[in-house]
Amino acid sequence: RGGRLRLLVEDDGRGGADEDGGSGLTGIRRRVAALDGTLRLTSPPGGPTVLEVDLPCGG
Repeated sequence: RGGRLRLLVEDDGRGGADEDGGSGLTGIRRRVAALDGTLRLTSPPGGPTVLEVDLPCGG
């Protein structure tokens, strides 16, 4: 009841993901927001890219 679901995805690529460069991340961000969740992306040059999604679940 009142729990949270946290999803963490990390790659071993070069980093430098562009949040504004296409519709993929924008669409994911909208869907997560529609579920009252948060999305955080870190992608420094040289990597890794890390995508973290936090969603409410239960109760």
